[in-house]
Amino acid sequence: MKRHLNTLFVTTQGSYLFKEGETVVVKVEDEVRLRAPIHTLGGIVCFGQVSCSPYLMGFCAERGVSVSFMTENGGFLAKVQGPVSGNVLLRREQYRKADDQKFSADMATAFLTGKITNSRAVLQRAIRDHSEKIECSELEDAVQKLNSALRRLQSYSDLDSLRGIEGDSANAYFSVFDNLITTQKENFFFKERNRRPPLDSVNCLLSFLYVILMHDIRSALEAVGLDPAVGFLHRDWPGRYSLALDLMEEFRPFFADRLALSLINLCQVQDKGFNKKESGAVWMDDETRKTVLVTYQKRKQDEIMHPFLKEKVTVGLLFHTQALLLARYLRGDMDAYPPFIWK
Repeated sequence: MKRHLNTLFVTTQGSYLFKEGETVVVKVEDEVRLRAPIHTLGGIVCFGQVSCSPYLMGFCAERGVSVSFMTENGGFLAKVQGPVSGNVLLRREQYRKADDQKFSADMATAFLTGKITNSRAVLQRAIRDHSEKIECSELEDAVQKLNSALRRLQSYSDLDSLRGIEGDSANAYFSVFDNLITTQKENFFFKERNRRPPLDSVNCLLSFLYVILMHDIRSALEAVGLDPAVGFLHRDWPGRYSLALDLMEEFRPFFADRLALSLINLCQVQDKGFNKKESGAVWMDDETRKTVLVTYQKRKQDEIMHPFLKEKVTVGLLFHTQALLLARYLRGDMDAYPPFIWK
């Protein structure tokens, strides 16, 4: 049975990582800050001016531990990994089916069913738990729009129409996202989704969480032998991990959006941790980034009942579980792919 493995996030600038026996060592200015046995790690992610010894990178590649390099603000730079795992026949089947428009539309419907259903659940949970703090009528209207989108998904079988429904549902969901922020309202507010760069603190937080979620989804797909670059809803584009974006749709509202709201509403992040540049772009400082990453790791250790398998798994293993179910479906071992539905 696959164990939940941690991702080691290194954010301290000037850190140096090296191998010592079976252990990854993190040193900053000649002081050892951390020792982590390699068998406890599923991946290493380095932000900014962080360097690794060639021996460590080779060691990680041998052990199936990916090493990713990001800019300080979370932009992807490069990834070091060993030989691609999985059966080449599985990937060939993935490529064949990605070229089948009908199959791609069916897969897109499954991914979007997961995303829209989970978006609706986030709003319904807010109505249930915070009715005294929020404008429930606006959220209830948005829930009805999401219900309509779910019905419309079953009526269309072309990708362009499905993407249009996804856009409509995202607009309905994000139109009331600001209502879900119940504390620090003077500093944390949401008007619209913006990115590259984010123009406010909430979008900055969402974008950063999506980046690290993408890393985990991509790693899960590679671990089961699928190509994260060839998707169904998101089509091929140089440098885009389309299948990772597909699978990520199910987890954006359930995992990333809820975590962002929790960080704000519990005052775990504060306005002083976000800096606005002359260009209007907003970036989080190092301490805030560390807080987000630690909370992200802790959330992955929570247990949840898997709606399809009917057994408890950690949230961190959900990504691998869904990737495995997707691989089984593509191989023909299942009649349909069951998207993750949060209940």
